[in-house]
Amino acid sequence: MALLEIKTTKITDKGQISIPKDIREKKGFKEGQKLAVIAFENRIELIPLKEFNEKMFTAFASEKSLAKDWLSEEDEKAWKTL
Repeated sequence: MALLEIKTTKITDKGQISIPKDIREKKGFKEGQKLAVIAFENRIELIPLKEFNEKMFTAFASEKSLAKDWLSEEDEKAWKTL
């Protein structure tokens, strides 16, 4: 992936950042748009949710949020027989 531009920004006391206007315009970010915030060891990525599909959401969901669907007695019995 080619590097488009590097800009700097500051983090506010509320933990907020601003995406510089020219970068928002180039990438098509709109006010109120939802973004996925993905934290890696050495960087953070912001990805517009429109670029995600349903399968990718599951990959980034936490175990805690998925536990209500996955941790049933029926599932536990099924896993024990595998």
